[in-house]
Amino acid sequence: MSNQHLSPLREPLVTEPRSLGQLTEEICAPMERAPTWKWWVAFGIAVSVLGTGAGIVGYQVATGIGTWGLNKSVGWGFDITNFVFWVGIGHAGTLISAILFLFRQKWRTSINRAAEAMTLFAVMCAALYPIIHLGRPWLAFWVMPYPNDRGSLWVNFRSPLLWDVFAISTYFTVSAVFWYVGLIPDLATVRDRAKAGIRKAVFKVMSLGWTGSNRTWSRYETVYLLLAGLATPLVLSVHTIVSMDFATSVIPGWHTTIFPPYFVAGAVFSGFAMVLTLMIITRVVLGYEHLITLRHLENMTKIIIVTGGLVSLAYATEFFIAWYSGNPYERFAFMNRAFGPYAWAYWIMVTCNVVSPHLFWFKKIRTSPAAIFVLSLVINVGMWFERFVIIVTSLHRDFLPSSWAMYTPTMVEVGTFIGTFGLFFTLFLLFVRVLPIISIGEVKSVLDFARDGREAQPNPPEKPVAEEPHPVAHRPASPLPLAIATRKDAPV
Repeated sequence: MSNQHLSPLREPLVTEPRSLGQLTEEICAPMERAPTWKWWVAFGIAVSVLGTGAGIVGYQVATGIGTWGLNKSVGWGFDITNFVFWVGIGHAGTLISAILFLFRQKWRTSINRAAEAMTLFAVMCAALYPIIHLGRPWLAFWVMPYPNDRGSLWVNFRSPLLWDVFAISTYFTVSAVFWYVGLIPDLATVRDRAKAGIRKAVFKVMSLGWTGSNRTWSRYETVYLLLAGLATPLVLSVHTIVSMDFATSVIPGWHTTIFPPYFVAGAVFSGFAMVLTLMIITRVVLGYEHLITLRHLENMTKIIIVTGGLVSLAYATEFFIAWYSGNPYERFAFMNRAFGPYAWAYWIMVTCNVVSPHLFWFKKIRTSPAAIFVLSLVINVGMWFERFVIIVTSLHRDFLPSSWAMYTPTMVEVGTFIGTFGLFFTLFLLFVRVLPIISIGEVKSVLDFARDGREAQPNPPEKPVAEEPHPVAHRPASPLPLAIATRKDAPV
């Protein structure tokens, strides 16, 4: 980087000088070389956890959901808690890919591909819970409004639970298409680098005949822009609909209009924390510190500060409205959260979600990968406890004291939740091995960001003042080499 002029106002998005060919080699390397022993160890652990979770799911499907710790008051427990948790995790991917793309935020280019993949894997984990909760998961197709010959067998379209089915299936479909369209140029690059065989044939089909011509790039960018515009409302709508599972009820603590924006802010908050967790590990293991830079991490922590502030405001607003409304049931619900038998969960939530994000105000912490990694884990824990507090503490003490009950999850519920982490990390590790984890074309487009590409010239020998009577008018311009093309269609 010493041979290039850097902007005094901006930091480069690729911190080390690289040619277009070097970028392609570095990003394709994890796919083309043999996996390391670290990858095999991580993959073995993830598959083992996934296999254990699959066995537990098989047991509860065969036995029934009576294996869960639900009772007459708490009809929802770990299942809906983990469902909302995983749906929230999947929000940051679409936000990074679509909304930041529309706002022309160039720093998204190194992290958007992994965030999009994380979205798909998190939604897969979330979709398991409603299917298992049916009791007869082999009849899950009944929730779809398909033509049938069994009479007027239609679902209840007024049920918020059915709205979840359509919202999440739409979100998954659009996110998958958006992710795949963004992959097409890189799939063509891998196709051209692959040797003859099955690998080349597979990528030839997946790249859809990509040629890299100007017309192809123009149409690709148009389609990508339209998909970004289509995916953006989904970021707001999906978790809004999830919040309506609670807001449309009459249970104190749930029946409130603040839930839609509150849930969206919380989803982005937890989603960015998970992206940070994965990206910090990825940049160290794959040696991508110059592609996933401290600037990327710092920008994501700033978004966490904003969304964490919104979540904190929502907590305070809920307590204020409970007091200001004069509703004794609403007041009791929130006092029970803070000082009842589940107070420990409430204060863990407050500590993790309200207090810990404020540490990011300090630049030393914002630019320390180790500190960011620890705080991202803390925020993920806090957001899980938030969903647990909202659901369990609002249900375990309802209007009738005679029906009050405590809820304790069983080992089957805990094992199912751990198994979803096995599924998530198994899919993510496979994704790292078979597809480019960083968008090659988009990173090339920002390769010269904050640089002008000029080589530093040696200091000229000093000359007497008399030999340069007009230093400003006759100063020789330093020769500039042709700038390296930064468009995505630049040849490698």
